[in-house]
Amino acid sequence: MKVRVLGCSGAIAKDCRTTSFLIDDNILIDAGTGVGDLTLEEMSKIDHVFLTHSHLDHIAALPLMLDAVTSMRSAPVRVHALSGTIAALQAHVFNDVIWPDFSAIPSAHQPFMRYHTIRTGQQINAGGILIEALPALHTVPAVGYAVRGADGWLAFSGDTGRNPAFWTRVNALPVALLIIETAFSNREVELANRSLHLSPSTLAEELTNILPGQRYPIYITHAKPSETGLIMEEIREFEVHMPQGFTAPHNIRWLQAGQKFVV
Repeated sequence: MKVRVLGCSGAIAKDCRTTSFLIDDNILIDAGTGVGDLTLEEMSKIDHVFLTHSHLDHIAALPLMLDAVTSMRSAPVRVHALSGTIAALQAHVFNDVIWPDFSAIPSAHQPFMRYHTIRTGQQINAGGILIEALPALHTVPAVGYAVRGADGWLAFSGDTGRNPAFWTRVNALPVALLIIETAFSNREVELANRSLHLSPSTLAEELTNILPGQRYPIYITHAKPSETGLIMEEIREFEVHMPQGFTAPHNIRWLQAGQKFVV
């Protein structure tokens, strides 16, 4: 399974693109501004979009991508999301005011896009790739995702605060790679807690949930561009002072747009 990081920033700036991952050639996990780096041909091959939640940085490119490729496709794009996420898209984006309702044009029987409701814990086979919706705790209905590759599962936290249920499920999977958000530095820890995001201090506490003996690469995503450097400095600091008995891997790295993995 090929994974291409299209965007992994918590906001936009030069060279900063918001969250989106391309799985093989036909699946998107989230549809942030990073989708704009794909060619028309690449976008036209996308059959499935799995959304973690309804916030703009995770859906911004979806309406524009659909508009760009509808004339190049013969089947609707399948948008998989929680019922609350779909309701938000219908009310606030594809509402014929902000953007046309692509789930009803050119007709309700043959639309450009179809919604597929998912629930936390559900597994979906998307073109031969198995994807599971993982628990997430955010200010709107949200999930993370686990995607099964040949060598194990890629686990992605989505936007989340502290989340014991996430670790219960992740610890039961043969994880090959973990991508986890850390949106704010420790100086913004109160804001992180209120907005249900992680900071380096809460990330350190979350990582102690990894079971002894489990080792895999950990990549940090979703930082605000103005705090990226500080966040990584604070993560390096807590790596040096891991609590006794902490057995998770110490190879925590920064995720970058354009990065590619094979899982």
